[in-house]
Amino acid sequence: MITIKVIPHKDHRYCTCGDWWWTKDGDLEIRVSQMSDWRYEACVAVHELVEVLLCKHADVSQESVDEFDIEFEKQRKRSLTLSTAEPGDSRFAPYRTQHCIATGVERVLAAVLGVNWNDYEVEINSL
Repeated sequence: MITIKVIPHKDHRYCTCGDWWWTKDGDLEIRVSQMSDWRYEACVAVHELVEVLLCKHADVSQESVDEFDIEFEKQRKRSLTLSTAEPGDSRFAPYRTQHCIATGVERVLAAVLGVNWNDYEVEINSL
């Protein structure tokens, strides 16, 4: 089973606008921050879905992704990384390829839905 939910930003496991994990039963859970436009939420949800499926296919574990993301966010708080950088864009991210492909799909969906990418990024970065 795959469950995608839109939640208040503050309710994420760590500071992110989209998150995924596998349950003990093997179900996939995806959480997306609530935003001002359903299309923004849909774009993040599709990004997360593509990313997790590609990670599964490439045997990139949830644990390695979580560990990297959480450490990246700790470094961000200590101002050791750019404030708007995506963890998955880092050359050190264990899921960089999967993240970049998911971003490409996200951009295509945004274009088809008429989402202004700059406005979308501004909202995400303001969360």
